[in-house]
Amino acid sequence: MIDLQTRTTPPAKLSVFIVDDEPEIGQLLQEAMSQFDMTGEIFSTAQSMLTALENTIPDACIVDLGLPDMEGMALINEIRRKSSVPIIVLSARGHSTDRVMGLELGADDYVVKPFDPREVVARIRSILRRSSDRTAGPAATDQASFEGWCYRPSSHCLISPEGEETFLSTGEATLLEALLRAPKRVLTRDYLLEHGGRDESLDRSIDVRISRLRKKLNRKNEAAHIRTIYGSGYMFATGVTWST
Repeated sequence: MIDLQTRTTPPAKLSVFIVDDEPEIGQLLQEAMSQFDMTGEIFSTAQSMLTALENTIPDACIVDLGLPDMEGMALINEIRRKSSVPIIVLSARGHSTDRVMGLELGADDYVVKPFDPREVVARIRSILRRSSDRTAGPAATDQASFEGWCYRPSSHCLISPEGEETFLSTGEATLLEALLRAPKRVLTRDYLLEHGGRDESLDRSIDVRISRLRKKLNRKNEAAHIRTIYGSGYMFATGVTWST
């Protein structure tokens, strides 16, 4: 007889949306994911993925830049307007300017074709692990308030004084939280790199993400919240109040 009180439900598999106009690439990724308790749903166009996102938010998205119906960078921007879901760019464009642009639009990582599917899976797991580590424990319900702004780490949601919501990538979210938890203190680049997700393939990742955070926090006739302390690092210059 089965003891219903002790029977446990297996954890749900992680779900990943894959958009690429080359079916074989999606299948390769799908097969690699199946070995690590992940399911991959394949889309051949940006619009089909956006339609699916209206009903379901996956654990991560993999976006090819060369799509037939929409520029991949535009798709990243559309996803980031609605959600903080981790995004990994998959592209044949290996130039550093393309990588920088991907990060500026809110991608969490950038993989150049040709690639090893297992590396892509490892990067997804790393991003999701960083994200879950941040939201685990009592601090998951915390929110930070400063100068009329509100930031909720559990959802990566930044709310302006006017009530406009903006979703941050995992890298941006970890950086902002590190700054908010140590206001008016100088944090070194190395410290922020470790907390914001070190990108070994792009030395400028920290600067790109700091720049993106500044743009989101920028308001006319208002001093910058994040200041560069030349030779030392960065500092959040405004007082912060944390509450639950």
